[in-house]
Amino acid sequence: MPTIAAERLKQVVAALLQAAGAGEHEARTVARYSVAANLAGHDSHGVIQIPTYIDRMGKGHIVPGAPFEVLRETDTTLVIDGHWGFGYVVAERAMQMTIEKARQRNVAAATVHRQSHIGRVAAYPLLAAQAGMIALMTADSGRSPKAVAPFGGRQARLGTNPIAIAVPSDLPAPFVIDMATSGVAVGKIKLAQARGQSIPEGWILDQNGNPTTDPNDYGRGGILLPLGGAEGHKGYGLSAIVEILSGILPGLGFGVEPTGRHNDGCFIACFNVAALRDLATFKKEVADFAAYLKATPPAEGFTEVLYPGEIEWLREQERLKSGIEVEDKTWKEMTALATKFGIATTLEL
Repeated sequence: MPTIAAERLKQVVAALLQAAGAGEHEARTVARYSVAANLAGHDSHGVIQIPTYIDRMGKGHIVPGAPFEVLRETDTTLVIDGHWGFGYVVAERAMQMTIEKARQRNVAAATVHRQSHIGRVAAYPLLAAQAGMIALMTADSGRSPKAVAPFGGRQARLGTNPIAIAVPSDLPAPFVIDMATSGVAVGKIKLAQARGQSIPEGWILDQNGNPTTDPNDYGRGGILLPLGGAEGHKGYGLSAIVEILSGILPGLGFGVEPTGRHNDGCFIACFNVAALRDLATFKKEVADFAAYLKATPPAEGFTEVLYPGEIEWLREQERLKSGIEVEDKTWKEMTALATKFGIATTLEL
């Protein structure tokens, strides 16, 4: 696998997207968020997605230069139609607008629909945390094909339905959770496929409903399981709520439509900490709380206790120094696209 510096990889991704028809701002935004996911160790949401995005552009499922439309607005709420634009661009702007409303009114919420894949969901609440807000964001793939079975079921009826919450603090790393409500994200299955690796038992069932460690079984009619294993009713319940917030509330509905077009619906909520507590004191106490957690004696098999979000920050520091490994399969696909677009020299290492 080639190892590429983060800034260089951003240039490569932006060049490919522009060659495929994206505007410069769109291409740079997608590149920034995609590479940031790789830096955080979420390779399933990183540059491995770029060939898929370019394929969707060719099919008209992602529309470069799409208008950003506010369908409904109050002092504290927004309803946004992305008109099938790049999810990274739409979601970033939606979060920025929600943050601004929360600055003025202390609490704000927004829904977003008709946008493409938004990548790592935590990236957007982190913007709010930097602005002194507690932020929550949920996402749903709309009525595109489903991947996750309800607890007790053997047919996929739900998306991976992630939820992310970020909190401001004095910590060097963000205090944030970002999790699929399925046992694992689909992207991690595809990453294992690309790397030729097996997966842990309990992630998926094969087409016959049997546990499997072969990631390729997912593409052969397999399904993902809800978060929680034997207690999967908890992940299933969370997933159903995310579906309501990110699918039904924005007006996407539920189930599957024939086109299979990926449509990331989102729900965003921002809370201005300063309206509830002195911000500086709150940030210090969150840091103190994290230190309290980290002081826990580690269990057998662990060297230390990390607070939520710390492991991604540690990976980012490491990969900023050492570079990002890109799967051979992904790099081959990107190289083929560069050749197709006449920019092969852009990918020369």
